[in-house]
Formats: sequence, C-alpha cells, structure tokens
Amino acid sequence: MKKVLVAMSGGTDSSVACMLLREQGYDIQGVTMRMWDTPAKFSQPEQEEPDYILEARRLAAEMNFPHHVIDMRQVFRRCVIGDFVDEYLAGRTPNPCVQCNIHIKTKFLLQKANELGCDFIATGHYANIAEDGGVFFIEKGKDIKKDQSYFLWGLPQTVLQRMIFPLGGYSKQEIRAKACEAGFKYIAEKTESQDICFIDDDYRDFLKLQVPDMDERVGTGNFVDISGKVVGRHNGFPYYTIGQRKGLGIAMGEPMYVLKINAESNEIMIGTKDNLQVSEMRLRNCNFPAPHLVSSNEILMVRIRYKSRPISAYVEKIDRGSAIVKFVTPVEAVTPGQSAVIYRNERVLGGGIIC
Repeated sequence: MKKVLVAMSGGTDSSVACMLLREQGYDIQGVTMRMWDTPAKFSQPEQEEPDYILEARRLAAEMNFPHHVIDMRQVFRRCVIGDFVDEYLAGRTPNPCVQCNIHIKTKFLLQKANELGCDFIATGHYANIAEDGGVFFIEKGKDIKKDQSYFLWGLPQTVLQRMIFPLGGYSKQEIRAKACEAGFKYIAEKTESQDICFIDDDYRDFLKLQVPDMDERVGTGNFVDISGKVVGRHNGFPYYTIGQRKGLGIAMGEPMYVLKINAESNEIMIGTKDNLQVSEMRLRNCNFPAPHLVSSNEILMVRIRYKSRPISAYVEKIDRGSAIVKFVTPVEAVTPGQSAVIYRNERVLGGGIIC
C-alpha cells in the first residue's frame, strides 16, 4: 500500500482530500504546519495551539491515522513575512501565497514525507498534474471559480513527480457533499478561509505592526503626473499599489490611478485609465518546466493576478530565469511583484514574478 503525507489545514478541502485518498486505498499520514498565530485562531483562553491544529488532529483521530505538527513560525516569518514587507518597501505588491507554496509548504512537506517514508505528498488545492514526455505540469482544476493553479507555477519537478491533488476533478459543492456523505457534516459546513492567512483586515495595518517606524522611515511624498509635475502629496509609497484609484485623496477632474511607484524617491506617478496600459512585461524568478515547448510565435494565455481574466500574449524570450511577455493588445494595471502565469489551454507552461 502506497503511503501519502497530506497537508492538513483543518478546513474542508484538506479534510476531504484525506477522505478521498483513503477511498483510493492510500495509507495516510497527516501533517499541519503552524505558520502564523493571530488572536482569531484561538477560540479559548489559555489555548496553547490554534484551532486549525486541533481540528486537523480531531479529524485524524476520527479517521484513525497519524497526525504530525511542524512548527514553521520562524521560517515563515523569515521567508514569507520578510519577503512581504521587503517587497512593499521596494514599491512592489507581493503575492505571499505563491512564496509560501514554493518555499515553505511543499518544500517542508516533501522533507517530512522523506522522514516518514511516504511515497507521495498531497494538498487540498483545486488543481491537477499531468505528465508529458517525462515532464510534469500543473493544470487547472475542474472548478474554475476555485482553480488554484495560479499559485503553483513555481513548484519544481522534484515536488510535482510526488504530488497528488485529490480535489482537482471536483467542484467545491461536490467536496462539501463528499464530507456529508462520509458523516462529517461539521467539516462540510466550515466557512472558507481568507486569502492571506496572516492578515485579518488591511495590509497597511499589518505593515505598520511589522515596521513600527514605517511612517518615520518612509514619510510622505509627491504625487506626480506623467510629465513629472507635482500634483499632490501622498502618505508614503508602501500604502499604494499599481492600478489603485480609491483613497488617493486627490481631485483632478477625472478618475486618477496609480501608474508607477518609485521607492527611491518616494514618488508615485498617477494618470488616467488609458495611461495604465502597457504592451509588454518582463518576468524574473521564472519556472518553465519545458521552455523548448514555448514558441514565441504562439498566442498563449496569461493571468497577471489570481482573479484576473486570461489575457492573450506571446512569450517572446525565456533566458536564465527571466522572460519577456508581449500582449496581443495593451493591458492595464500590470503590477510589479505579482505573479504572471502562462497557460496553454488548461496547462501551466510556466510563470514568474512581474518586474
């Protein structure tokens, strides 16, 4: 019997992943990674572990398989929180979920699987894996609204060749029904988790908590128009993102948007919606499992944010971890720090960080 180590968050998706793998005949072990503690994750006073660990442990006990906990708080703070803060202080808008999946979750999940002698690792992501000529690719999940392939573009072949996504062929509604059928109604009724696990409200408040002297270090700065003319003052560049319209506190007779952020000068360029459009972007830290299969003549689809619509584009050049992507028609609000993910139909051909 093949052994699989399942990442358990205590939520509906990872819980049902365990149920599906049990049905498929796998010998299961569960692991929960303790990443970041917030008060909202503790329902009782004097509680030593957050609710999600207790809930994952409860399910493992009810299903009668071993459950492990890895304390990742220090490495999470260093790798994910540190990157999150550094990116905003560099005038970029990071995607911490991508960083976590690449550098934390799957890396340490695989390490723990090796320690326990597990053949495979599994998570509750809505995505699929396909093998083509000995190369493994991420593919979209069945449920388009829940598809999480966008967050997984950076996973290396060492991870993908041992990864299982049990939920890839199901919709969220079907997953809730599976939990009910298995007698776990309380799991089916769990609410959806938030997008960023360490932020309860506004990222700006979180930045201030992590960098208490943020306002003194950065200070207020100038809004400038596309000609460089000063048109107003802002509260500090880390509190703004490309494409932002609301909260600028400036009136110019028509809606204005953030076009560029210059961290060195603490200057923010604003302009009209038309000024937001660009015809190409450069990517860094790229991962293309089979770059020779990506032709500069082929129109592919790219997503520049998790919930953004797919955009037609050419991947003009891939070289030493970087790529140049040209859009068929100009695109607005291309945001440095976010991930761009390249698709051919359902398949992720690669991705990178927008720079």
